[in-house]
Amino acid sequence: MIKRTLFICSLVLLASCSTYNSIDSFYNAHKEDDHVTAVRVPRFMLSLIGGISPEMKSLIGTTKDLRYMSFPSTTAAKTEFLNKQMNGITDNSFIEVYRKNDELKRNVVSIREKRNAVKEILIYNNNNQNASFLYFNGDFDPVKVRQMAQNEEFQKLGNGLINQYQEGNLPQGINQQEEKK
Repeated sequence: MIKRTLFICSLVLLASCSTYNSIDSFYNAHKEDDHVTAVRVPRFMLSLIGGISPEMKSLIGTTKDLRYMSFPSTTAAKTEFLNKQMNGITDNSFIEVYRKNDELKRNVVSIREKRNAVKEILIYNNNNQNASFLYFNGDFDPVKVRQMAQNEEFQKLGNGLINQYQEGNLPQGINQQEEKK
């Protein structure tokens, strides 16, 4: 009985001590770093972001969680560190749909599937100056995800999303709600 209790406690301890093995832990660990932009889009805004393009509307329509993070990656050590962090996350039951390596530069699209649907999408880009990831959680069509990855539409969404926040150009409806308050 004591051995069983010790075994269960050690499993719980081992699971709680794992580092950066999930989007949540990575996001929470780095969101307050210097020169980091972190955006976690609330559910009510997801429909508004769907107005960027018809493709985005069809993708955003099923999204439950959307996060974007951008951080500096100006040294080889920092770039390698971030690449290893993302590899650690995607090694856990993610399937790579697209990968382009150019020395330390990375462009990776990974998905997590359940039956015939894609449940999670993780897009990671690092150009030795800046690194970013874009994360979706929902129900997605695998064929559409592959097409969007090949056409670099996820990068366009990430750039459009961050531009909306940085310039204060929130999608229509948000500014109108603020004015009513």
